[in-house]
Amino acid sequence: MRSTEQIIRTGAAAVGVLVLALAVAACGGEVGPVSYEGAMGDWPLYAGEGSSHFTPLDQIDKGNVAGLEVAWTHRSGDYFDGSGRSGMTAGQSTPLVVNDTLYYCTSFMRVFALDPETGDEKWVFDPKLEALKGEGPYPLQCRGVAYWEDPEASEGAACKRRIYHGTKDAHLWSIDADDGKPCAAFGSAGRVELREGIGEAASWEYYPTSPGYVIGDVIVLGALVADNVRVDAPGGVVRAFDLRTGALRWAWDPVPPDFDATPDPATGRVYARGTPNVWSIIAGDPERGLVFVPTGNPSPDLYGGQRDGIDYYGSSTVALDAKTGEVRWFFQSVHHDVWDYDVPSPAGSFQIPGVGGGRPGLAQSTKMGMIFLLDRETGEPLYPVEERPVPQGGVPGEQLSPTQPFPTHPRPLHPYVLGPENVFGFTPFDRAGCAELAGKYRYDGLYTPPTLQGTIGFPHTSGGMNWGGVAIDEQRKLLMVNQVHVAQVMQLIPRDELGTLSPEDTEYPNEFYPMTGTPYAVKRFPLFSLFGAPCNEPPWGTLTAVDLESGEVAWQVPLGNTRELAPVPLDIGVPAFGGGLATASGLYFIGASLDKGFRAFDSDTGEVLWETRLPFDAVAVPASYRLRPDSKQFVVINAGSNPLSDMGDALIAFALKD
Repeated sequence: MRSTEQIIRTGAAAVGVLVLALAVAACGGEVGPVSYEGAMGDWPLYAGEGSSHFTPLDQIDKGNVAGLEVAWTHRSGDYFDGSGRSGMTAGQSTPLVVNDTLYYCTSFMRVFALDPETGDEKWVFDPKLEALKGEGPYPLQCRGVAYWEDPEASEGAACKRRIYHGTKDAHLWSIDADDGKPCAAFGSAGRVELREGIGEAASWEYYPTSPGYVIGDVIVLGALVADNVRVDAPGGVVRAFDLRTGALRWAWDPVPPDFDATPDPATGRVYARGTPNVWSIIAGDPERGLVFVPTGNPSPDLYGGQRDGIDYYGSSTVALDAKTGEVRWFFQSVHHDVWDYDVPSPAGSFQIPGVGGGRPGLAQSTKMGMIFLLDRETGEPLYPVEERPVPQGGVPGEQLSPTQPFPTHPRPLHPYVLGPENVFGFTPFDRAGCAELAGKYRYDGLYTPPTLQGTIGFPHTSGGMNWGGVAIDEQRKLLMVNQVHVAQVMQLIPRDELGTLSPEDTEYPNEFYPMTGTPYAVKRFPLFSLFGAPCNEPPWGTLTAVDLESGEVAWQVPLGNTRELAPVPLDIGVPAFGGGLATASGLYFIGASLDKGFRAFDSDTGEVLWETRLPFDAVAVPASYRLRPDSKQFVVINAGSNPLSDMGDALIAFALKD
């Protein structure tokens, strides 16, 4: 995830970033009345029911959305100023709204409980991390928390309702949802140590960034593992913990079925090293007793010549039995992944007449700009997936897969064409520079392997699509998703040539990773013009709606403009991180773009019906709720800092005018 954020930050720095005050700008036209009829509901799960990023609420509709205004704003104060690589924060949290309370976590790992209609604080939980900045390449981030209500506890009992929170120091906390105090009977004084069985790991190499998934009486949790550091990086084990006691109920070690998983008494390691990790959001199907885990690729990401089969479950959607952790099925979207094309997002559930024969389905978005529609019970594709030949000729020692899977319904949504003849430039001089760069490095289309010459990666290692996932409107048979269109260069360096690198090769904005234990190190850098803009043609960010029944694109529009990145605001689409929310009334809310915008689109046409300016980029996924018959529907978004521009701490709720 980090590298696209960094390269776009580079472009922003090259052309300047404006710091703007909050301003609300509604589109013109008459505003319809507020109706107090219709659906009510809270938001108890990170990605909504079935991880579909959909709400059945309809008080805010196409006729009155132009009347949205700020209802309240909460400022936590938890952000850095961006000075130094270890002084970055990313406000990616999506709140939960349940138990008449809004819960969200900050980049500093604190949890706030607010009144969801006023934003007033109820309590704050502080895990008291010893070192907030520390070492490591990643910004501080927390995407969300999980909620559980104990059906066996009596009303009024301590910790009948709980919040579960994974922190930067690799602890899982259980917190009383009513008062914010740790649940003493959970683990040791309210927390479980997640490094147990992991073995040696630096503080920045292993920790959770995404919420766990509650199913039955367990919480299922994965963790981030730092990319491209070494062959024997911490393992990607997925574990289930008892919701009451914190006891380990099961662990899934993502190793091949014939792998010798005997613990090593000399080192104390229990789980295999270097296995695919699950850093993104876990989804599930409580009715079928399944959890769906999106895996990354093994360590190190960009060279796989020494994996010896350890990537058996790499870059896959894996269905685990919620009671035992056993694999029920898995679908691999990238074979022998050497591009860092992790499965980055929660799998969204759907069941729609006319789609996949009406079978219960999953929609899995990927960094390659592909969406795979799978049978939720078996993992089989609902529509044909073709194994197609892909470029070969990697570095000595590499063992590339000769084919890769391509979905046919829908077809890939990312453009894969890039060469000297179709680069972009604001001026002929700018364009000529990009053409020279595009001709210098190897690019034979998607899945061109990393090389000593240098290979263009398009899409970038952050997508395509990323952790924001898809939104599914079953009534309209629509799937909506945002994606990034930016290219980068990745170049492998023989280890005996590392001494020839200049300081410019290893200093930001260029990235350098040691990949210790392999014959190569790697450097990556953006394919940017002299003016700091992507060399590939715009749009650099899009929003797409897919008709799930036909598999065709219903509409596609650029997402965002350059008003924060360049002197002239151009509506050509800019990189967008985060995701969107679909409503039953035919709206799609999304921030994500690097222009401080928060927008409502018409789900049927892609037309922007409402837009507001935020104090900071909203690189998170919104949520919505309406709690009482006489109350309003709220849409809340975390506009809380972004290491690509300026960082801040605003959680903002919108509702209709009276």
